[in-house]
Amino acid sequence: MSTVALGMPTAPPPPLAKRRHSRQLMVGPVPVGGDAPVSVQSMTTTPTTDIDRTLQQIAELTAAGCQIVRVAVPSADDAAALPAIAAKSQIPVIADIHFQPKYVFAAIDAGCAAVRVNPGNIKKFDDKVGEIARAAQAAGTPIRIGVNAGSLDPRLLEKYGKATAEALVESALWECSLFEEHGFGDIKISVKHHDPVVMIAAYRQLAEQCDYPLHLGVTEAGPAFQGTVKSAVAFGALLAEGIGDTIRVSLSAPPVEEVKVGTAILESLGLRERGLEIVSCPSCGRAQVDVYQLAEEVTAGLADLPVPLRVAVMGCVVNGPGEAREADLGVASGNGKGQIFVRGEVIKTVPESQIVETLIEEALKLADELGAELPEELRELVAEARPTVTVH
Repeated sequence: MSTVALGMPTAPPPPLAKRRHSRQLMVGPVPVGGDAPVSVQSMTTTPTTDIDRTLQQIAELTAAGCQIVRVAVPSADDAAALPAIAAKSQIPVIADIHFQPKYVFAAIDAGCAAVRVNPGNIKKFDDKVGEIARAAQAAGTPIRIGVNAGSLDPRLLEKYGKATAEALVESALWECSLFEEHGFGDIKISVKHHDPVVMIAAYRQLAEQCDYPLHLGVTEAGPAFQGTVKSAVAFGALLAEGIGDTIRVSLSAPPVEEVKVGTAILESLGLRERGLEIVSCPSCGRAQVDVYQLAEEVTAGLADLPVPLRVAVMGCVVNGPGEAREADLGVASGNGKGQIFVRGEVIKTVPESQIVETLIEEALKLADELGAELPEELRELVAEARPTVTVH
């Protein structure tokens, strides 16, 4: 009788669609476009002039999985802070420029890994393209043409009546053509809109009309819940079609939350190695345990585990055993107790009060088998809960 492998797959699932062909550029050491992995970006919320706080926030973003960070440069004092930030940041820094073209040159001189420009609100931007192209070319600094629905060029607003997908695309490609006239093609494009439907349409049009790498974003997406839904819908639709080279989830929330959501979107699509994945039921009248609390406690307890694990936390005997059996680690709960599964096999049954600590103990054993360096807080947590547990 043949056996079926259970638990986390040994290799990531195949992509939903072939990746769109795009030219590749380098944002510092991070490749963008071509066959490079989709990268996650965010933006600092600290005053750029406060170098220490900005670097601290960048460190927090880096720890959360952010690969490229953008900082705002609205004033001369912000521009003056760029050399220190660019030099000390652990990840590439993009300078975000609006209104004053002189700050583009300051960012290039400061050693920023790239510069984002918004043509719709930079004074006489088209007149400065040649000079910017020469400076960026000499320094090897990529440019992101970032078109936003809220700051579209007035000429295009007049032509289209509002910020349509066609208006966003025309604006971006027009600016790119100006740079190309000066021999500069190290360009990435974003065309952001608050409406996911318009945003998706714009990126689909861009994907057909150019080979520039594309940075995905739903601008002003809203508070955490609403913004997460909008971004997941828009990014999921495009990435599933192979469109998109970098992403930024724009939330009215701390930027670390943006990184967490962006990372989860990529993991869900098989575009980034999965970390901890909790499979838990939504609960129903059949549940005989508090699934919500169990899932939250297990998630919190294993949040820093440095290996990919699928953990099933199930509350009844209908789907529970099947889901728990197909995970690396799982519990099927009922009647005040839980059956603990490891790699498809039942290893023990424990009282409900011991489910969480048992799952953490078994997760640590699995991590140890994989040679993971376990965070000290996890070691301490298990030591407190089960003093007899030994972690090698």
